Amino acid sequence: MFNMTTDTHFKTLDTTQNSEDDHQLAQRYAPRIRFDMKEPFYPSVAGYTIFHETAKSPSFPRTIEIQPNVTFAIEYAVWWDWDMGHLYELEHIWVYVDADGKIVDGEASWHGGYHQMVVAEGQLPLEDGRLTVYSEPGKHAFAPSIEWLLERKPHTISSCGITAGKMGVHVTPLFEGYIHDRTPLNNRLVHTYLERQVFEPTFDFSNTFDLERAVFVPWDNLFKWIPSRITWWTQELNRTIPPNERRGIRIAHRGASAYAQENSLESFHKAAELGSDMVEVDIRNTSDNQPVIAHDASLKRLYNVDGQISDYTLDELKEITKSSPISTFEETVKVCRELHMGLYLDIKEISEESAIIIFDVIDRHHFIKNSIFGSFRPDHLADIKANRPDALTSILFSSIHVDPVALAQSIQADYVHPCWERRAPQPHKLLTSEWLAAVRTANLGIVCWHEERPDEIEALWNLGVDAICSDMPELLVRK
Repeated sequence: MFNMTTDTHFKTLDTTQNSEDDHQLAQRYAPRIRFDMKEPFYPSVAGYTIFHETAKSPSFPRTIEIQPNVTFAIEYAVWWDWDMGHLYELEHIWVYVDADGKIVDGEASWHGGYHQMVVAEGQLPLEDGRLTVYSEPGKHAFAPSIEWLLERKPHTISSCGITAGKMGVHVTPLFEGYIHDRTPLNNRLVHTYLERQVFEPTFDFSNTFDLERAVFVPWDNLFKWIPSRITWWTQELNRTIPPNERRGIRIAHRGASAYAQENSLESFHKAAELGSDMVEVDIRNTSDNQPVIAHDASLKRLYNVDGQISDYTLDELKEITKSSPISTFEETVKVCRELHMGLYLDIKEISEESAIIIFDVIDRHHFIKNSIFGSFRPDHLADIKANRPDALTSILFSSIHVDPVALAQSIQADYVHPCWERRAPQPHKLLTSEWLAAVRTANLGIVCWHEERPDEIEALWNLGVDAICSDMPELLVRK
């Protein structure tokens, strides 16, 4: 927990109480939280709301129901600066109190939803009359018993390890329009910081944290403070983590294509094995408008088949390429999700029908935040951004004479992707300090060409670029 005497920004939190009686109630019924013995992050603030009648929650998408046996309810919006996946965490606990001052019900948040906190035979998990909940290691979702958390053990371990920090700056619907710090650079800074905090949970929850130790403020005070807190943290990370230490995104170019057939499921598995964060894949359309993963329009180079991908239906292509079947977009998303990798999509062609399929797949697999849509075609990216503003886009270009900022801003792209690997013996020198400064001032991310020269890769990382592609993704892992 941050100490208000040493954390200069913490002192900006407005601790004014609207009602001292409500403040005392919030402290009196403050829950206890059991944490993993290796948990690195603890709550620092609890924003509270007292309900005497049924009403909508101001901080969670639900209605608080006041039943006849309940006199009042207390909503605790529990704030962490950090979750192992991203910057900031806001979880909730609800305590329901009867006329005798006893807790008669309790609920808590759980991965976007909420559950009643009951254990065996419907009993509340109370200790000394206080609701006691268990916090998922690193992720902080609340459970009434250890058993709930043990069921998620594999996912929790990956969240505290291999996927730590990959979500960057978190912006939930509650804070859309208030938090403006989710930029490619800030996401890299968060990734860098959190990767340094990785740990293996013990699932020993004997570490009890009394929420009463947190600072209690009315919810409105906490809500108003949070955006400035996010800005302060990103500025602090930018100040303390130099460009050459920032964790870049390792993108396997067409999968680990130096070791397996490009754009194949085998190449994706190999990419994960070699430490990739994302795989770069190429999107083309079949004659029946199914999106498939292929770089060439022709089938000749890889399959020795005359004809174009667009000449065949998906079923026909599966038969033609059965020795190493061409992958559908959905097959690729499923594999990447299982392997904890994201997707960098190089859209060679896209139709209205295939776009509908692509976004249906992404939405069903909750993969929008794990995907970047790239293309040499500004019109493709402009259409994507217009229809899905939440999609991250990256504009590719080959000329060194392109104004990257003007090009990206014209289509509201999030990243620029110069393809300069053959433009000079040391292409990283084309990324001048002036070029980098202009791109960063515009809050744009930088993705670099596929690169297999170790010295060149190290030089690019030292410049602080956001991502590098490679046919040999193990070279992207810094020692």
